[in-house]
Amino acid sequence: LKGTSVSQLAEAPSAVNFGRRKKSAQRECRSIRAARSPCEPSTDAMAEENIFLFVPNLIGYVRIVLALLALYFMPSNPVPAVCSYLLSTFLDSLDGHAARALNQGTQFGAMLDMLTDRCVTMCLLVNLSMLYPQYAFLFQLSMSLDIASHWLHLHSSTMKGSASHKAIDLSGNPILRIYYTSRTTLFVMCSGNELFYCLLYLLHFIEEPHVSLLWLLYISAPICLLKTGISVVHLVTASRNLAALDCAERAQKRLVHKD
Repeated sequence: LKGTSVSQLAEAPSAVNFGRRKKSAQRECRSIRAARSPCEPSTDAMAEENIFLFVPNLIGYVRIVLALLALYFMPSNPVPAVCSYLLSTFLDSLDGHAARALNQGTQFGAMLDMLTDRCVTMCLLVNLSMLYPQYAFLFQLSMSLDIASHWLHLHSSTMKGSASHKAIDLSGNPILRIYYTSRTTLFVMCSGNELFYCLLYLLHFIEEPHVSLLWLLYISAPICLLKTGISVVHLVTASRNLAALDCAERAQKRLVHKD
């Protein structure tokens, strides 16, 4: 080419190749970002929508405030304590409806909901253990069973990605299938359980309780016992599923060693 030195002509192919490699690398980076795992955090997604301000999560924050109020009043003011506690329990069902209606169900919201339930119920049972020391063992047993069964269920659900879904499917148990798929059953079980504990707490401060409170106590007591039984089934089923997961992983390792 006229006006072009020999050295410039020699460098031209390498410059062209460098430009091609650069474009190829850029395309590869874009494809990697596109194939990124959905579990991996993305700053772009965080910028588009704030998970912490979703309506169900806002309801969850209100539940926490009400629970703290209930715990604050619990030592000496039973009426505001019970009202705050029961209102927090009622909102527990409302945030689920909001999540489904607004398509705002999130893992953070589910974890927030479960931790709030477990912590608040545990704190109420601690107070009942002090108010009724002769039944402290039963309250402590109920606490331990509630936390253990839910934690084991959460752990087995988290492990779904490392084994087949059938190996840890809790819905395979007919009792748990009804418990989790029927919203009415779940609401009655959870509400009856919390109502029983609240009535035990409230009746400690009332010398001559009204007959309606006693009837509510007698009605909610079997529900509480039934939910305790479901927690036992929950714990056993989750343990069996984790054991099945262990067996599957050990069998996989044996096959790898043979190969």
